[in-house]
Amino acid sequence: MVTLVISEKNISARRIAQILSNGKFTQSRMNGVPIYHFDDNGRWDVIGLRGHIMKLDYPSQYNGWTRIAPAELIKILPERKVVAKTISHTLSSLGKEKNQIIIATDYDREGELIGVESLDVITNKTNVQRAHFSSLTPSDIQASFKNLKNVDYNLAQSAQARQMIDLMWGASLTRFISLISGQLGKDFLSVGRVQTPTLTLIVNREKEIKNFTPVPFWTLEVEVKINKSKFKIQKGKIYQEAQATALYDHLKNATTGEITQVTEDIKEYYPPPPFNTTMFLETASSNLGLSASQAMEIAEGLYMKGLISYPRTDNTVYPPSLPIKNILNTLKSTEFSPEVTEVLNNGRYRPTRGKKQATDHPPIHPVAATQKKSLDKKQWAVYELVTRRFLATLAKNSKFKIMDVKIDIQGELFQTKGQQALELNWRAIYPYIKIKERILPPLKKGDILTITKVNNIKSETKPPKRYSQGTLIAQMEKKLLGTKSTRHEIIKKLYSRNYVKGKSLIPTPSAIAVTDALEKNAQAITSPNMTANLENDMDKIAEGKKDFQYVFQESQTMLEGVMKTLEEKKQEIGSAIKKALAQENYMGTCPKCGGTLRILTAKKRFLGCSNYPKCTNSYPLPQKGTIIFADKYCPHCKAPIIKVITHTPWETCVNMNCPSRQHKKNTKS
Repeated sequence: MVTLVISEKNISARRIAQILSNGKFTQSRMNGVPIYHFDDNGRWDVIGLRGHIMKLDYPSQYNGWTRIAPAELIKILPERKVVAKTISHTLSSLGKEKNQIIIATDYDREGELIGVESLDVITNKTNVQRAHFSSLTPSDIQASFKNLKNVDYNLAQSAQARQMIDLMWGASLTRFISLISGQLGKDFLSVGRVQTPTLTLIVNREKEIKNFTPVPFWTLEVEVKINKSKFKIQKGKIYQEAQATALYDHLKNATTGEITQVTEDIKEYYPPPPFNTTMFLETASSNLGLSASQAMEIAEGLYMKGLISYPRTDNTVYPPSLPIKNILNTLKSTEFSPEVTEVLNNGRYRPTRGKKQATDHPPIHPVAATQKKSLDKKQWAVYELVTRRFLATLAKNSKFKIMDVKIDIQGELFQTKGQQALELNWRAIYPYIKIKERILPPLKKGDILTITKVNNIKSETKPPKRYSQGTLIAQMEKKLLGTKSTRHEIIKKLYSRNYVKGKSLIPTPSAIAVTDALEKNAQAITSPNMTANLENDMDKIAEGKKDFQYVFQESQTMLEGVMKTLEEKKQEIGSAIKKALAQENYMGTCPKCGGTLRILTAKKRFLGCSNYPKCTNSYPLPQKGTIIFADKYCPHCKAPIIKVITHTPWETCVNMNCPSRQHKKNTKS
């Protein structure tokens, strides 16, 4: 009996071989590809891929963007081409002599498709089985190989449907927008089935902020004193200035107030639910300062090392089979020993649970112990986050004493609350969710408070905040844009295509122009509804309830209608995008000839004059951050002043030889 095990990556192949052989394996190479061997009732060969060994693309004769009309791509069926030829040849050779093939790729849609792709290059497929596991731990791997399943071809086909539909929409619409705006080569403008409605969320939020009209309001703030303790009480928000002024005039000379009621209660706060992918990425983004793609890459690395469970999951409920006690005992030897002891001795009866329950993978949790010195700084931060979240879900509720106080000042009722921690419990373990204590002095009904200050404070309502990567991922999940496996990649693509800038996602002028043009003329592309419906169709393919060809043809018909509408208005759309792109790169006028200064890129970005080669005036630019023309010129040399947006925005004259730079390199804005 000869068995071939196909894993998704070399690191997981080695780990699987190590576990199944109890460390007694050998390594060889075929065509330069590592293969791991051991004996167990016959010979076993374990090989790792590099993700997809096949790529979906159009036939080469359709690669000419200017020769092939974008609408033609809708009617063309893409081809699956082998891109990892060395691995493909090795698989083909190994497969000829095998009695059994076990697919051991990641258990999700992409993993299933990767496994099926590997089978396509093997001729001997008489006995194929599938290993399902959620962590690369000995117990999980051994259990999965003792309980092999069938390959889920419906699941693989749903992943292939997404590939084909995304390629069809992305390629045809990207070519159309790029051609009509004259943006070809490396500066092409991309459009995508998920990417574009996601970008629309960002652009619409930016418009909300820009169009926001602040509304003034007033708050009466009174500083009071009892014995030696001072605290502040407030009354507001009051949106009528006359009302606020009258109230202030009524209270400004008050000297005392009387407590009319004191109510005390105990409030309990539940721990957060277990991590699914969306919650993990949102928390890693907001608390660790990692981009979504960084966080996922690190989590995948920890999974490959056998330290955490599979990080792509919708599940927020631990399955009954999860060996929680064993995991806790494993973590006793780590820096989390005090927290583990607390959970074991004083934990909750049942772990917390979220609203989503799935059967593919458990929530993200630690599966093995490690030490801080064994990981780099970012790896440890992610491992610590996952571990503390797991421990928090097993800890008791936190308890706070709530004091509700009502105070009468010259007939006006003020109400204030105090909050004091009694038992931190899970909050002592999981510091990522903050809660502010407000400790009031001992108070009782009838106490007289001395008034030391009365203020009438004017404020304004604030516009909505820009999306962070974490909050955007949560919104994408809410609107069914993308999947747990793709959302972070979509955001990464928006950055790489120069559609968004900054930590809080700011859309560029080109992003706004492309989105406006599509939203005005082809709303089906920018709306999340179409994408959400397609995601539902792909779920139905995975469940065997819808036919792959039917879903694909339905999407073709929809895209043909969209393209027809766009073709009818291509002059208008192209002009709008060209105008926005010119605005995005405009950096003022040249002080030497009066030409237009624009951002250009050779090996590095710089400002160049539109009258080149007659005018050779140019200026170097900072290579990091977003650059915006500040709409003003240096009083010393007349060169443009730019705003550079990094962590802290700052302004500077672009002329490196300007006298002003000798005194102050830049001025913080």
